[in-house]
Amino acid sequence: MKYFHEKIEAKWQQYWAQNQTFKAQEPNAQNPLPKYYVLDMFPYPSGAGLHVGHPLGYIASDIVARYKRHQGFNVLHPQGYDSFGLPAEQYAIQTGQHPEKTTRENIARYREQLDRIGFSFDWGREVRTSNPDYYKHTQWIFIQLFESWYNKVTDKAESICTLLQEFEKNGNLNVTAVCDDNIVPFSAADWNAFSSEHQQKILLQYRLTYLAETEVNWCPALGTVLANDEIINGLSERGSHPVIRKKMTQWSMRISAYAERLLQGLNEIDWSESIKESQRNWIGKSVGATVTFQVSGSKFQVEVFTTRPDTIFGVTFMTLAPEHELVSQITSAEQKASVDAYVDATAKRSERERMADVKTISGVFTGAYVEHPFTQELIPVWIGDYVLAGYGTGAVMAVPCGDERDYAFANFFKGTFGMPEIKNIFNQDISEAAYSEKGGIELVNSDFLNGLDYKNGTKKAIEALENISAGNAKVNYRLRDAVFSRQRYWGEPFPVYYVNGLPQMIDKKYLPIALPEVEKYLPTEDGQPPLGNATVWAWDVEKAGVVSCELIDNVNVFPLELNTMPGWAGSSWYWMRYMDAQNENNFASEEALKYWESVDLYIGGSEHATGHLLYSRFWNKFLKDRGYAPTEEPFKKLINQGMILGMSAFVYRSEDAKTLYSKGLIQGKTVHAIHVDLSCINDITNELDIEKFKAHPLYAAYREVDFLLENDKFIVGREVEKMSKSKFNVVNPDDICNEYGADTLRLYEMFLGPLEQAKPWNTAGITGVYGFLKKLWRLYFDDHGVIVVNDEPTAEMYKSLHKTIKKVTEDIENFSFNTSVSQFMICVNELQQLKCNHRAILEPLAISVSPYAPHIAEELWNALGYEGSVSRVPFPKFEEKYLVESEKEYPVSFNGKMRFTITLPLDLTATQIEEIVMADERTQAQLQGRTPNKVIIVPGKIINLVG
Repeated sequence: MKYFHEKIEAKWQQYWAQNQTFKAQEPNAQNPLPKYYVLDMFPYPSGAGLHVGHPLGYIASDIVARYKRHQGFNVLHPQGYDSFGLPAEQYAIQTGQHPEKTTRENIARYREQLDRIGFSFDWGREVRTSNPDYYKHTQWIFIQLFESWYNKVTDKAESICTLLQEFEKNGNLNVTAVCDDNIVPFSAADWNAFSSEHQQKILLQYRLTYLAETEVNWCPALGTVLANDEIINGLSERGSHPVIRKKMTQWSMRISAYAERLLQGLNEIDWSESIKESQRNWIGKSVGATVTFQVSGSKFQVEVFTTRPDTIFGVTFMTLAPEHELVSQITSAEQKASVDAYVDATAKRSERERMADVKTISGVFTGAYVEHPFTQELIPVWIGDYVLAGYGTGAVMAVPCGDERDYAFANFFKGTFGMPEIKNIFNQDISEAAYSEKGGIELVNSDFLNGLDYKNGTKKAIEALENISAGNAKVNYRLRDAVFSRQRYWGEPFPVYYVNGLPQMIDKKYLPIALPEVEKYLPTEDGQPPLGNATVWAWDVEKAGVVSCELIDNVNVFPLELNTMPGWAGSSWYWMRYMDAQNENNFASEEALKYWESVDLYIGGSEHATGHLLYSRFWNKFLKDRGYAPTEEPFKKLINQGMILGMSAFVYRSEDAKTLYSKGLIQGKTVHAIHVDLSCINDITNELDIEKFKAHPLYAAYREVDFLLENDKFIVGREVEKMSKSKFNVVNPDDICNEYGADTLRLYEMFLGPLEQAKPWNTAGITGVYGFLKKLWRLYFDDHGVIVVNDEPTAEMYKSLHKTIKKVTEDIENFSFNTSVSQFMICVNELQQLKCNHRAILEPLAISVSPYAPHIAEELWNALGYEGSVSRVPFPKFEEKYLVESEKEYPVSFNGKMRFTITLPLDLTATQIEEIVMADERTQAQLQGRTPNKVIIVPGKIINLVG
């Protein structure tokens, strides 16, 4: 019987679907199995479908999920789709198709491809963030955030009701909360005398989600706010449109309240150190002090945060972020034009771009001065784009003698109006560079701090600042509150309406607030988001209640929130929905949450380090605070799979575009490399099929050019790059499955190298893996059928099997999947040479292979006489006794030169070994009647006859 992968794989994929083979058991008293929750990062279903790079992490997680089932775990291995987002909306704008339609079609394509590869997903738990039955719970979580505040005393989020009770009894005088700056103190009597509207405004200053005027990344072409990770070099990732900084009233979330807990929680989870470090840097904890500088001749004050209050006497100038709210208020009339022009130019650069650009120095003097808090000396105030409005206070007290960036800024503007000479407060030479070390110095030119080191100087400076009410000790975080509004259509509607401009939450009974139909997906003519185009909104879906685009509450009509939530809203809690995906009333039952707890293994890309992974930890901690989540952290272990790179192909065009050169002919010529679609080349020989190239619609412009060959062939250039449609180096997994099978694809992707590392794809190497599967098949079948026998295997057969069981078990436990594939190949080769077709060997081998190549394993298990699936058969256990060596092949040497070998039992003594060796006719032939002067024997190692 031949190995027909097409029939085998189709058969078992159908069987799994019909029998719900991988359905996780529901938690109940009759279910004693231990749980294991393995999850892949939420995929976004793009129209391009999957290429061979996408399944890499899914294959790894599937191996673990299948292995854990073999071990007796109740495995939750779900899949779904992060189906809201900007790409679908932009496609709708371009084509006039509703995003729901294109998203549904893309999901169908993804599902088809995922099923072809044989993943053991529990599809009964599939979720889609764009389905109302999913986002009703996202809307509910938003309401809980709105109805919560962060109590610093208890160090957790609490119901806003507890804050209201405190206000009613004591005012806010004893409240320690994460809240807006510049909170005005009030008593209980004041609070109770405030109007309802005034009370609501105060509560907004404390809520965990709140409205505020915020600096955002605004993309005029897309008509929406973008997150930092959606911007590359000042342009939108989608469409490469210019992005500017702009102030807008937006919903924000106080993720900053959780900064310390997010930082400390990293010590409790099994994540890579690089991801942890990315999050630590993003959170950016700094210990120092705030210092207040009075603007000379003005009522305004500038507050700065510094980690070096000991350098207060080295302040030479001050720099404000161009967006700082005081810039327009303190700039002199003479400097206004220069300042305005600089502010406009800076608005066109993203914060990320400004942070990364350490070489460009730019800034403008405002014409204003602040007073030094101790000496009252006038200090000039500049603006510069290296200072960010969202970090610290958006202002820097510049100490050039101790900071490289301040030093470069001061020297760049040296001698210009508003830039004084650098003050040196260190007993170090700063003629060539700043002295930025904290140790090995004593402060000079620093008044009462003279002679002190960093530690003592910092302490005394803070005490002095506190004594004159000009500053205090503070811990600062770079992490900023997350902007939560998007001016898009294809996203979760907010469950919000407004009364007199103040936000109110729509009652839970009306959820979901379903996304209404609109004719246009662009912002309205008056600048409102696309939802401003809606004329009909559907509320309670079951009742199909339909009202106009204003919410009717009794007889009052109120405007709705027209922004939508960002793409990360639905992905910030989705792992909990999988625990109880069909629950209509709650996002998950208490029983399900308690049983599944958190994700045991999470696999996904490192590009989400400071986006999804940070936001999801924030939401999980919040839900834990409010009693809705069972654990503090959502993901126990995280593995970041590496990228599978594409092997691009190039032809080389002459400058006049009249000639295309084969790779070997370009030396010394000026040529332009042109990407070639892989369908036009032989992937093994790298030879271009010229006729196919000419016929390809992308290369119509080259049909009449000259093709210069080498040795009668046109050889393309090859280069490893990111796999991308734009580089024409994408390999479709469907093609691999068709020609070689899904099991071959799974094994080959694991065989390419360690999971975490990037590795190039080379289709030429896949034939070896396919050959291995055919060899495996031939252990069980010949041309006439099954050839498995019940004879007792030899010791060598057992040894080969148990080496493999040991290796595969260790590899899966350590997520080292590539070496398992190598071991399978070694084992099959050894068993083939041993002519092994013994049931006692082939049964455990089929089970061992099952996590990696499930289709062939199922068929082999069936051929062995078993009904049903192999997926829950206990995984074979390694037995040490089969690897214990009973014999040793000794090299027998004469005067240090090996002459022959002899195999002897390992339990022989040195005397017994000597007797056997001396009696051997080969020894007698070497000695030729002589008696050796010395016989050196080390049992288990060497035999050497000397003299």
